[in-house]
Amino acid sequence: MTASSDNLYSIFARNFPDDTGKPLLTTPAGESYSYADAIDESARMARCLQDLGLRPGDRVTVQVEKSPRAVWLYLACLRGGFVYHPLNTDYQADELRFFIDNADPAVIVCDPARESFFRQLSRDKARVVMTLDARGEGQLSEACTEIPPEFEDQRVKAGDTAVLLYSSGTTGIPKGAMLSHGNLAANTATLVSYWGFGAGDRLLHALPIYHAHGLFVALGCVLMSGSSMYFLPRFNRDEVLRLLPRSTVMMGVPTFYTRLLDDPRFNREVCAGMRLFISGSAPLRPETFTAFQQRSGHTILERYGMTETSMNSSNPLKGERRAGSVGLPLPGISLRVVDDAGVTLPAGAIGHLQVKGPNVFRGYWRMREKTAQEFTADGYFKTGDEAVIDEDGYITIVGRAKDMVISGGLNVYPREIEALIDSLPGVAESAVIGAPHADFGEAVIAVIVAAPGAAVSEELLIEALRPRIAGYKLPKRMFTVSELPRNTLGKVLKNELRARYADAFSDR
Repeated sequence: MTASSDNLYSIFARNFPDDTGKPLLTTPAGESYSYADAIDESARMARCLQDLGLRPGDRVTVQVEKSPRAVWLYLACLRGGFVYHPLNTDYQADELRFFIDNADPAVIVCDPARESFFRQLSRDKARVVMTLDARGEGQLSEACTEIPPEFEDQRVKAGDTAVLLYSSGTTGIPKGAMLSHGNLAANTATLVSYWGFGAGDRLLHALPIYHAHGLFVALGCVLMSGSSMYFLPRFNRDEVLRLLPRSTVMMGVPTFYTRLLDDPRFNREVCAGMRLFISGSAPLRPETFTAFQQRSGHTILERYGMTETSMNSSNPLKGERRAGSVGLPLPGISLRVVDDAGVTLPAGAIGHLQVKGPNVFRGYWRMREKTAQEFTADGYFKTGDEAVIDEDGYITIVGRAKDMVISGGLNVYPREIEALIDSLPGVAESAVIGAPHADFGEAVIAVIVAAPGAAVSEELLIEALRPRIAGYKLPKRMFTVSELPRNTLGKVLKNELRARYADAFSDR
């Protein structure tokens, strides 16, 4: 290990416990993996990737189920200076083709069920495809078996790209956000301090690790504090309730908390040993905030971040946590609200939220012009969110520019779904919106205009879409109308549609 390197892994390792035999993660089955396991196994994987010919800056695309070995793979990429490119396990073929073509990875690590697809996709490229399943078994694990657990971490600069995360745009064309070693190190160190993480903490980790929330925020806080975690493959209410009494911190999306509140077993006794519940990735409804407080005796800490910046603001660990607010700017981060002309607005005024700080990404992969458009002359990133900052500095997100939907903590961009629906037989045009949903926060709705003489079926249209897009993007309801509401310029009035279908899930 190179102690003076800006390599994010090396920074994590400086905070590992002196006794590396300490458990880092424990699975629901009771399997325990130590910090020493993380060090050794990530070294083997880093050496394996290097032996395949990878060099710093090469991309490693990963679409695998959550497992301890998936964590070792992430750490291996950091150690080798390779760019880690995680993909949602729910992405389907058309989506994956774009990501692979755009990121142009040197190696793809995938579930065995997708191996033939990725090999076919890579047939004309000098690209390695290896498998890793939900148990952590596969070709990658086998290739590492005989490799000694020794690896010299690659020296990198703080500004070198560590991770490539795609954030779809309203045009439906995904954009690859380049997050550097320095971005992630600075943000994680701030969160560890701000949220009071210590070596004695035990995090209940039920988030996916293809997403910034589970990968950078949750996993990062554990590694940089030398603490431990219960590592669940996914959110399972029974497992969460079983492990809460043994945990001290839980991070989740609002859906996690609404599902806990739906279970009578969730009470003050179950979470008596908890010190902190954190919510993010989607707005937490004030009703959920209050109900959780009353039932558990704990006040959820809501924070705000995005793919391009990791965390920007947070309600305080010690101090008032306000329902509906994403709190105060994190130390070292500047947030401001401006008008259309870029003039900073006074407290209480709604405007466009912008952010500046060491957490803000380098730019979009192979999109220099787009990157330049998204930054102001004085270096602020335009988040695309509409917000208000009150006299006390608390920030409230009041809307999202360009009609993005957040369902279960995951971003859904309507233009992408509309293009697919419009291509289906019998559809003349469509508009996709989000509607309040008790479980997911928002759920996707499609409003359809049928082609002349055509009869369309909600069930058949949804089934036709199902194999083409990730499940969280799939409309949960489709409504047929004679025409879409438009303004004088012909723009669809989605605010009218949102009002019309606001109660679409009220009985579900």
